[in-house]
Amino acid sequence: MSDIFRLSLRQLMGRWRILFIALLAALPTAIILLVRLVGDDPLSFDGAFIDSVIDGMVIGGVLPIVTLAFATTAFGNEVEDRTLYFLMLKPISRVSVVLAKLLASFVVAAPLVVASGTVAAAASGGGGRATVTMAIALTAGVAAYASIFTWAGLLTQRALAFGLVYVLVWEGLLSTFLEGIRYLSIRGYTLALLHGIDQEGFESIGSRVIEFPAAIVGVIVAIACFFFLTQYRLRTMDVS
Repeated sequence: MSDIFRLSLRQLMGRWRILFIALLAALPTAIILLVRLVGDDPLSFDGAFIDSVIDGMVIGGVLPIVTLAFATTAFGNEVEDRTLYFLMLKPISRVSVVLAKLLASFVVAAPLVVASGTVAAAASGGGGRATVTMAIALTAGVAAYASIFTWAGLLTQRALAFGLVYVLVWEGLLSTFLEGIRYLSIRGYTLALLHGIDQEGFESIGSRVIEFPAAIVGVIVAIACFFFLTQYRLRTMDVS
C-alpha cells in the first residue's frame, strides 16, 4: 500500500498541475488583498464576506475544483494508459489500493484548500475560532469530494467533465434553490459544519444550512459509500 501511495503522490504532484491549482487556491486571498489596497471601505468578516468569498468562492469553487483536479486523476492515469492491469498484479487487496489512491488525493488537495480558506478568513479579520472552524469544515469537505471524484475517475475517462457538471449543477444551482438537496450535497454539509461548530462567527448562514448532526452523518456516509463503490468498481471492471 505504501508503494502505491508514494507512486500516486508522484503522479499527482506534477509541477505545472500544482502551480496552476495553487494559483486557483490563492485567488480568494488575492482578491481580498486587492480590495484592501484599492477599496474605500474596510473589509470585515461579516455576512456579506461569508456569502461572497467563503461560500461563493472557497466552498463553492476552490474546494470542489481543486479536489476534482486531483481525485479524478488518482486512477485516471492507469485507466488512460491501460496500466491498471499491472497495478492489480501486485499482491495487495483492492481495498488497500483504493485507500492508497484516496489518501494521495486527500494529502495533496487538503493543504491547498484549507490554506485557501483559512488565509482568506484571517486576512479579512476572522478570529482564531473562525479560522480553525474553516480548517475543520474544509478538511471534511475535501475528504467527501475526494471519495466521490476518485470513484468517478475509475468509472469514466470523462470524469473531469462529469465532476464539473456535478459541481455546477447539483452543488451549485440545485442545492441553492432546492432545500432538500442540501441533505445530499457536500457543499451543504460543509456550510452546516461551519455554522454548527461556530454559530456566532457564521451566524449569517444559519437560515440556509441543514442540521449539524445531519451534516456530520452526511460526510461520513458519503465517504464510506463512495469508498465502497470505488473498490467494488475496481473489483468488477475489466482491467485487461
